[in-house]
Amino acid sequence: MSQELSAEQIQQALQGISVPPQPQIMVDLQMEQYMPDPDLEVIARLISQDPGLSGALLKIVNSSYYGLSNKIASIQRAVNLLGSRSIINLINALSIKGEMSDDTIVTLNRFWDTAQDVAMTCLTLAKRTGAQAVDEAYALGLFHDCGVPLMLKRFPNYMVVLEESYANAGADCRVVDTENNAFNTNHAVVGYYTAKSWRLPEHVTDAIANHHNALAIFSDESPRNPQLKNLLAILKMAEHICASYRVLGNQPVDYEWDAIGHLVLDYVGLSDYDFESMKLSIRELGAH
Repeated sequence: MSQELSAEQIQQALQGISVPPQPQIMVDLQMEQYMPDPDLEVIARLISQDPGLSGALLKIVNSSYYGLSNKIASIQRAVNLLGSRSIINLINALSIKGEMSDDTIVTLNRFWDTAQDVAMTCLTLAKRTGAQAVDEAYALGLFHDCGVPLMLKRFPNYMVVLEESYANAGADCRVVDTENNAFNTNHAVVGYYTAKSWRLPEHVTDAIANHHNALAIFSDESPRNPQLKNLLAILKMAEHICASYRVLGNQPVDYEWDAIGHLVLDYVGLSDYDFESMKLSIRELGAH
């Protein structure tokens, strides 16, 4: 049974939601809301493609108002819990907040495109590798770089530094190290705190915080942190398949994967050949 939220509750929930929604998604959602009988499945599918909208939605359903015993990462379940009227109110409230310049939209297209592609590929990989937390794998793919637009908002030259970060990445330098040197913070840290404010499950937020710390995590062969390793393994494979190094980092080679790929594949029990075959099949299916 869905519980309708008041306008005041929605505005309170949106405090701190700074990742802008993708304009085309907002248009599609607003068109759906004007239908005589808005389809919650269509709404959920559209929302699940956008990190900002999904974050706002999960923040609400994981709040004390709904009293869930465990925090959820499923967009479909969140939509069902909120119901169509509250979802429409949320969309309208976010559309007011989401006005951006054309230049900002062009820059953020790299972030939005990567988020959607990596999320879908995480979902595919989770299913193919028999992972338990399929919804959480998708959520991690969608939210892992949610700190990027916030860094861009704070630092006008951020994309230049991010490209340098990918260029410098390797066994001796994490992507986030270059950002730390330039800004004394990085998109993984900012993303972690953003995801915590959205009340995402703890192991998802931990994976966001550590998604450029994979070398240290997978070099540790102890049985510690299996949830973190499982999620990160899926994410790092998905990022490589989706060529985040090229779309976000503007690099011809995935230098980070060159340093960590063998550790990730060893952890999940895939040979290079098996992974290359999986990568090709996912790309052919358009799942990335």
